[in-house]
Amino acid sequence: MNPLEQLPIPLLQWYHENARVLPWRSAPTPYHVWVSEIMLQQTRVAAVLGYYQRFMEALPTVEDLAAVEEDKLLKLWQGLGYYNRARSLKKAARQIVDGWAGRFPENYEDLLKLAGVGEYTAGAIASIAFGVPVPAVDGNVLRVVARMTGDDGDITRPQTRNRIREGLRAAMPLEAPGDFNQALMELGATVCLPNGAPACGRCPAQGFCQARLQGRTGELPVKPPKAERRVEERTVFLIFHGGRVALRRRADRGLLAGLWEYPNELAPAPCPVEARTLEPGPTGKHIFTHMEWRMTSTAVEAAGPALPEGWVWAGREELRERYAVPNAFRTFGAYVQGRIS
Repeated sequence: MNPLEQLPIPLLQWYHENARVLPWRSAPTPYHVWVSEIMLQQTRVAAVLGYYQRFMEALPTVEDLAAVEEDKLLKLWQGLGYYNRARSLKKAARQIVDGWAGRFPENYEDLLKLAGVGEYTAGAIASIAFGVPVPAVDGNVLRVVARMTGDDGDITRPQTRNRIREGLRAAMPLEAPGDFNQALMELGATVCLPNGAPACGRCPAQGFCQARLQGRTGELPVKPPKAERRVEERTVFLIFHGGRVALRRRADRGLLAGLWEYPNELAPAPCPVEARTLEPGPTGKHIFTHMEWRMTSTAVEAAGPALPEGWVWAGREELRERYAVPNAFRTFGAYVQGRIS
């Protein structure tokens, strides 16, 4: 018997007994499901909880999100990373307000038309918020199903993902598609863990999981090796004057687009302002998906308040309330806070 055909009853029973209590599950409106799923992309649940609460307090409706100023939106998102997710949220909110009079589209095909909404997110919203029997297949689900069925296909290839999606569509219980999808996500997040370390003894599929029965949990799922990260050596200038620090906005496109940063350049680099004093500052490292920054900072006491066009001076309140500085520069935060007022 196909393992997926055996899955629904034990999986749903396990989920009802073990599911984590999460705010978007307690109130699974389309807006709550959508925002939570976008936040959870590339981000752990524990890291998202506080951001989700603050986001919902500031922007409780899709109309609020559609109307929010970008700087406020990015400040709410500060620290979550992958900031284009936030911009896509606002763009999609505008689509919902303008094209659907503020009501979420209820079918899968229309959900796919929203900015930043792919097959997984559309499946999650459709099934959880509207009860539409469509799979929601993310990395966790691909891992669970590949192990359960013994699928040797490369999970980054469309044909493998489509095969898994169709298998789930055939097995999905029509009366509980949202719970079924969430249960698969939960199983991948808490039991069928990556890197060959699943907790098989706690899995509701342990009796028919092919990877467990064949001793192949460390081999599945199949995916290509990660590309080696490019390393950039950068000089970061922490420029101070009158109890404030200098910030500049990054370009509107590319890495960390539109965010505020401490001025930095590929090392070595000359000081960009007239300096009264220069001294070594902290060092830091930040790892992006395909690149690593290794940063050496120079603390600069500027000779005067003049800054290049578009740069700003920021004190503690502005850094806290207004300017979104990405986590790439977190290592300099304490030092900066000690120099500004």
